[in-house]
Amino acid sequence: MSELKPTAADWSPESWRNHKAWQMPAYADLAELDRVVRDLRRLPPLVTSWEVEALRAKTAAAGRGEAFILQGGDCAETFDSCTSDTVVKLLKVLLQMSFILIHEMDIPVVRVGRIAGQYAKPRSNDTERVGEMELPVYRGDLYNDFAVDAGKRLPDPARLLEAYHKSGLTLNFVRALTDDGGGFADMRHPEYWELDFMKQNRFYDDYVRMVKSIHHAMHFVERISAGEMHTLKQVEFYTSHEALNLWYDSAQTRRVPHRDGWYNLSTHMPWIGNRTRQPEGAHVEYFRGIRNPIGIKVGPPFQADEIVKLIDHLNPTQEEGRIVLITRFGKKHVHDQLPGLIRAVNRAGLPVTWTCDPMHGNTFATKSGIKTRDFDDVLADVKGTFDVHRSEHTILGGIHLELTGEDVTECVGGAQGLGEDHLSTNYQSYCDPRLNYAQALEMAFLVAREWKKSFNNPR
Repeated sequence: MSELKPTAADWSPESWRNHKAWQMPAYADLAELDRVVRDLRRLPPLVTSWEVEALRAKTAAAGRGEAFILQGGDCAETFDSCTSDTVVKLLKVLLQMSFILIHEMDIPVVRVGRIAGQYAKPRSNDTERVGEMELPVYRGDLYNDFAVDAGKRLPDPARLLEAYHKSGLTLNFVRALTDDGGGFADMRHPEYWELDFMKQNRFYDDYVRMVKSIHHAMHFVERISAGEMHTLKQVEFYTSHEALNLWYDSAQTRRVPHRDGWYNLSTHMPWIGNRTRQPEGAHVEYFRGIRNPIGIKVGPPFQADEIVKLIDHLNPTQEEGRIVLITRFGKKHVHDQLPGLIRAVNRAGLPVTWTCDPMHGNTFATKSGIKTRDFDDVLADVKGTFDVHRSEHTILGGIHLELTGEDVTECVGGAQGLGEDHLSTNYQSYCDPRLNYAQALEMAFLVAREWKKSFNNPR
């Protein structure tokens, strides 16, 4: 089908350098860049190939409607946010959301964090005006510094190493929290997951009832199994990031013993952004050679035939679980643009796992210039995506959200009733606005209710 069909012999982790690259930094000191990349290649991997393969099996299950992917986290992590408090709060909200989804949908939930590497963001322009200064745009801590300083806005190769170390620290802490030692993520103690301001959410009473119900069920199973609850004491957690800076990701791409192919071992599931999915571009060239399950963001503008060719190029052997198609149309375009894409993919017979990013197509600026999203717009996008998949007889296998465990005020609406006048109260994001803790929990309930409509589940 695709004119881009690859062969094993013409790809390497560096072959992307022979292709045009979008959204990549122009480093001034190439000798320093070369030294940093060599150092990254020698450092231990952050994730393992067997974890990657396990996730691919789970993304395949989600594509068949046998599981559901919850992917969420920061718009862009910062080096300063690599703290225990930030990680704990994000992990708590993702665990609680998955707890709600599992209880309401009665299927496994695959938890994938935008964490431990989500340090870069594509931007529409190369520069931005800050006061009286025209500065290089901030592209995330992997590239440059947010400070209003022309020198600090220049891309710095040393940040690649700092991102690796901060990602490693984050992953180490996440794994410790989700281990089976009877602590933070012990499924027998869901009450550990509660945050104080959840009591302000309109679904609080429903949540308390669920906690009591599952708590009772856990103790019942534990009693009849003579205390052998190993698999119920822990949760599995995977990482993801947009593989925007190919110097960073390719340096951590390697072969492993007893397995074929190459793995990006900086994360479990990297994704290609809507701005870097050019068929002949450097990012697509890089992604076609790795074994990881890969996400592809698709939103306006796009051509359905081009997306079909891209999927075929990245998955020529048509393996289930390889491609996670993350649609991001916005509430205004989901009904008129998503059906055509689904039909084109179906006509080509390509296996994909469909997920929805309802955040990026629904961003707007207030009259005062603050970037925000309306909870109702995000929810309308989710409902619209479910509607389209129901009408096309396909399965929406996951949701992709920008969110935080912090009590921020970045998105308006939701049960808290945040308005534009509340945004300045606690607006922390350097890039895009995120759902706060209460909004994220509310979204989990509403996503579960939409999912049940698709499966005619009256529960």
